[in-house]
Amino acid sequence: MANLNFPIAAIATAPGRGGIGIVRISGPDLRPFIDDFFGQPLTPRHAHFLSFKDGQGKPIDEGIALYFPAPHSYTGEDVLELQGHGGPAVLRRVLQRCLELGAAYQMRPAQPGEYTQRAFLNHRLDLAQAEAVADLIDASSEAAAKGAMASLSGAFSQQINQLADQIIHLRMLVEATLDFPEEEIDFLEKYQAGEQLEHIQTQVNTIFAQAKQGQVLRDGLQVVLAGQPNVGKSSLLNALAGEEIAIVTDIAGTTRDRLSQTIHIDGVPIHIIDTAGLREAQDQVEILGIDRSWQEIKKAHIIIHLIDANQIDATVEQELRQAFPQKTPVLTVFNKCDLLNEQQKAQLPTPENGVGYLHISAKTGQGLDELRQTLLNHAGWSASTESPWLARERHLHALQRCTHHLQQAAEHAQYDDQILDLFAEELRLAHQELTEITGEFSSDDLLGEIFSSFCIGK
Repeated sequence: MANLNFPIAAIATAPGRGGIGIVRISGPDLRPFIDDFFGQPLTPRHAHFLSFKDGQGKPIDEGIALYFPAPHSYTGEDVLELQGHGGPAVLRRVLQRCLELGAAYQMRPAQPGEYTQRAFLNHRLDLAQAEAVADLIDASSEAAAKGAMASLSGAFSQQINQLADQIIHLRMLVEATLDFPEEEIDFLEKYQAGEQLEHIQTQVNTIFAQAKQGQVLRDGLQVVLAGQPNVGKSSLLNALAGEEIAIVTDIAGTTRDRLSQTIHIDGVPIHIIDTAGLREAQDQVEILGIDRSWQEIKKAHIIIHLIDANQIDATVEQELRQAFPQKTPVLTVFNKCDLLNEQQKAQLPTPENGVGYLHISAKTGQGLDELRQTLLNHAGWSASTESPWLARERHLHALQRCTHHLQQAAEHAQYDDQILDLFAEELRLAHQELTEITGEFSSDDLLGEIFSSFCIGK
């Protein structure tokens, strides 16, 4: 982690031209720097219209200067924001002047995520809230933005902290029983420790289900369209995307490389990947495309096995299905059903494995709503289930580990001295997993990995 004792500066607005651009400075006691930069002090939390001047006293730009003294700022340190015009050259000159003048105070350029990292280390945000800052910036739908804002406001952290408090209370009962074995008071029986543990387990399961919803809303679902050439994969991609993303012809093998498009269904991002048709190929370019198809299939969350309902080769389709990764759910979809009569539709085969099968027409739109809903169901998404906040993969893993330790604790809840030590230890480990979510217990490596993924200026 970088040295946090010196001031940092960066352009806080996105690269490119804009009406307004912001240079942000944070550090301990910026008042001497402010006096040097403007030749006058600034009234805290008041907007000052001033010139931003270079080393020779010539104006670089003019705009608004805002000074937020510690601890009432985003980072918990003194913060100065210079709001000027959003031209890249102008902002670079203002930043360069800040760094030149700030050299006397050991000011340096900010690293990615360092402002939010300082907010976390100064207890302005916990770790889950800090991650929500990046999620809010990256939100690709209104639902994701609302979820990220809920996380930033502390909705997720509050539930985790309440759960941690319940485990702490249960740990106190266990420790009391261990510390006073000579007393004729069984704290665990008196305060119904077993019932408390069951209640905690139920709450963890509820929070995990909500976190799973939040993780789907944040990361989305990776869906790969796979099948033989000319079964309508590119047509389906275009139909789901609502625009002509892929070239569609009657010539088999038109798609030579992966094509991807993200769509949103009920606010959930679905990453649709069109791949080259799977067959024995002779053309070197097509062979490379098919190799990439299999690479994408291996990474998929769900595979849509697309079949031309008019030309079903059961042997070939079965071989393809057996070649798909065994642990990846496969949705068999019969396309071009608009060309079939009712008797032919009734004769379509039903797969024995996988998550089901559908009859669609990418050309007419038949069955596409059902396909969209099936994808959401597979992702575990339910619009009726409350999912007020976003969650990350690491949050789910921590909750799963917490669940494991609580299950182990339940197995050791025999209340004799030897087993009770194990009971207490499992509760401690479960509590530790929860505190890792909010950052009360976390390694520097974890913090470095999280904040390095942020944009500079945040």
